[in-house]
Amino acid sequence: MLRALAMILLTSPALAETQDEVVSARLLPGWRLDMGNYMAALQLDLAPEWKTYWRAPGEAGIPPVFDWSGSQNVKAVRFHWPSPEVIVLNGMTSIGYHDALTLPFDVEPLDESQPVKVVLKMDLGVCKDICMPASLQFKGILGGSQLDPQIMAALQDRPRTAKEAGLTAIGCELAPIDDGLRITARIGLPDQGGAETVVFETADSAVWVAEAQASRQGGVLTAATDLVPPGGIPFALDRSGVTVTVLAQGKAVEIKGCPAP
Repeated sequence: MLRALAMILLTSPALAETQDEVVSARLLPGWRLDMGNYMAALQLDLAPEWKTYWRAPGEAGIPPVFDWSGSQNVKAVRFHWPSPEVIVLNGMTSIGYHDALTLPFDVEPLDESQPVKVVLKMDLGVCKDICMPASLQFKGILGGSQLDPQIMAALQDRPRTAKEAGLTAIGCELAPIDDGLRITARIGLPDQGGAETVVFETADSAVWVAEAQASRQGGVLTAATDLVPPGGIPFALDRSGVTVTVLAQGKAVEIKGCPAP
């Protein structure tokens, strides 16, 4: 229901702004890493009070989609998402960024002796009181002569690892439901302060993930959600491919894997 409402907002004819008035973007070409990969970033600047979404935007959000097919000498790409914030708009909760986003990524080239040319299309949603679709184009050759402080700052804003945050244990119980699985995680993690939002992701992006319900008792944070695959039946979950992210006070903790208790 929330996603359907978000899409209604997305296609509303009452839009007063154009894409160019709301969002501008450019490629930060970055630098060459010692191992041969390239570190670069996408820079998005939004109009005041506008927002865009994280990779897992919540039920009310619109996930970004990336098309690298026009690029040259690109073997693999890995994003380094800065810690997002929990945003409430029109009574709906989503996860994303206000005003601006510097999104670092590193590229593994097919041939280290040849340049990497990025030709990227990014489709995303941008929202204020209403939402609108945006389609951005990025083009350029990667690699510069020195580190980019803007990219460095975004990399430093990454989520903390489980070890850095003081995780003592995590165990996940799975139970079949009519159209998928219910996952319940018990997380031994110090109180992050204020309201804590838990986000589950699976290795299969086609699996729909409901908004998690979370509660805390002392040093244990418990969170549960439903996972629904395209077929709408119980399925075998790759526990090692589950990512659990805890958001609080504008910071994040990212936990890889969700083993059995």
